Amino acid sequence: MAELFEKLSLYLQYPFVRYALIVGVLIALCSSLLGVTLVLKRFSFIGDGLSHVAFGAMAIAAVVGLTNEMPLVLAITVVSAVLLLRTGQNAKIKGDAAVAMISVGALAIGYLLMNLFSKSSNLSGDVCSTLFGSTSILTLTRTEVWICAVLSVVVVAVFILFYNKIFSVTFDESFARATGTRAGLYNLLIAVVIAVIIVLAMNLVGSLLISALVIFPALSAMRVFKNFKAVTICSAVFSVACALFGILISILAGTPVGSTIVAVDIVGFFIFLVIGSVKGGING
Repeated sequence: MAELFEKLSLYLQYPFVRYALIVGVLIALCSSLLGVTLVLKRFSFIGDGLSHVAFGAMAIAAVVGLTNEMPLVLAITVVSAVLLLRTGQNAKIKGDAAVAMISVGALAIGYLLMNLFSKSSNLSGDVCSTLFGSTSILTLTRTEVWICAVLSVVVVAVFILFYNKIFSVTFDESFARATGTRAGLYNLLIAVVIAVIIVLAMNLVGSLLISALVIFPALSAMRVFKNFKAVTICSAVFSVACALFGILISILAGTPVGSTIVAVDIVGFFIFLVIGSVKGGING
């Protein structure tokens, strides 16, 4: 155990390890805040759909040779979030069908573009790292960390400022509309914020695993708590703890960062499931 802590303290002396921990914690925090809302609105699959859109946008950025791909990926993902919201409200195309349509289409087009126009000598490696996360989280620059920090502060600030509106839209959208709340505007705000979170999380867990950061913390917290505020706070703490442990385990064991974080989330979910069952049995 002493050797483990000694090895960990050695790694923490490197700036890139500290950068990875900071970004991982910030992304986990942002993902968990909106995750509760998406799960309760039964729209949790939107994270998966938008992550595939982000994959397609990254393929376009790679094809045109952009050195800084984040602005393009962010713009395309935000626009897609808005279109997804509008399409999902269409009576002819329901929300889940709209997500599936955009998700599969973006994934296919992105892979097609990378095959046709990519100049990389390791196409399969590029695709795999984009889908499942890569070591890029360990090669972050100070500028990228600051961008992530600023966007994370914006996401948290938006959630806190509009907490009551998001709460009302989440639980009873019809009643919220009846009381004068512009539900469409706040649904749009939620979609845009989720799009920002997806783009931030791409380097951490990859496009195929992003939904785990959104869904697992919320579902885990719901096993133990029933109050919206309590679930949100618990979800945030759970997500940050799992991201922190996942990154540290990944660094020490040499495992893929994204997959390790999701594995820790899964273990945490089953622990909370047991706690919830015991708590329910005692209360019963």
